[in-house]
Amino acid sequence: MTTLTLFQRDDCHLCDLALEVLARAPAPEFESVFIDGDDALEVRYGVRVPVLRDEARGIELEWPFDVAMLQAFLAA
Repeated sequence: MTTLTLFQRDDCHLCDLALEVLARAPAPEFESVFIDGDDALEVRYGVRVPVLRDEARGIELEWPFDVAMLQAFLAA
């Protein structure tokens, strides 16, 4: 089973757009992790959010992505 994590920020319009793409795909369940206030996550994802990470495969899909790109990422 795919374990997905969406790294995002509070009050992030790009993150909101990514959530819309995830809803339209439709994507499997995922965990939302807010990087605000977490120094390690800020360093890793600070300017890259939103980022969707497949924890099982250790791969990431960075914004911008659309439904087709998301589906390809999930099928890979």
